[in-house]
Amino acid sequence: MKKSAIIVAGGSGTRMNSMVPKQFLLLAGLPVVMHSLQAFHQTFPGISLVLALPRNQFGYWADLCNLHHFTIPCTLVAGGNTRFHSVQQALAAVEHDGLAAVHDGARPLVSAALIRSVFNLAEIHGNCVPVIPVNESIREVRDGRSIPVDRNSLRAVQTPQVFHVQQLKAAYRQVFREEFTDDATVVESLGAAIFLAAGDPVNIKITHPHDLAVAEIIIEKAVR
Repeated sequence: MKKSAIIVAGGSGTRMNSMVPKQFLLLAGLPVVMHSLQAFHQTFPGISLVLALPRNQFGYWADLCNLHHFTIPCTLVAGGNTRFHSVQQALAAVEHDGLAAVHDGARPLVSAALIRSVFNLAEIHGNCVPVIPVNESIREVRDGRSIPVDRNSLRAVQTPQVFHVQQLKAAYRQVFREEFTDDATVVESLGAAIFLAAGDPVNIKITHPHDLAVAEIIIEKAVR
């Protein structure tokens, strides 16, 4: 079955306190988003890769590829104002049936084992979304008061999220709504059941400076 992976990398450096968008910050000597692209390419060498970036970053991306001798082929598409619109734009570059993953470019530590797992399970169940348990105590703030929430019923959602291409394209023909926070919520809004599978605690999202520091440590320990 043919496979594609859409890597969404439209972040800024705001929460990283950086002028450089977080997808381009260096991690173990390589821009963050290149780690994500490498992971899919190394897991499935024949996979079609689509990278969604703001159009004004295309030139910078080309410079980074030259600088780091990065030659993994990928189709570059201009992202939109939101993640939803970036995925919508990227889907136009997926020209086959089969399976498509959508992955946050700021999750550079995604493992080959997780990538294989979500693709295999999506082929069986129609889609697959990786999740991990919530370990912290949770409280919901409502009308100025807080109430405890049973964390045992909660899961934190990760990417890559994998769907059949036609299912994903049909879902993204909808008009954007604020509740569309990930691909699962978009697909689910058309009545599809979402299959959840075990994610990976190491598959962290780079959002704040300490996330990058943690990722550096994880990579350093892995190569020892």
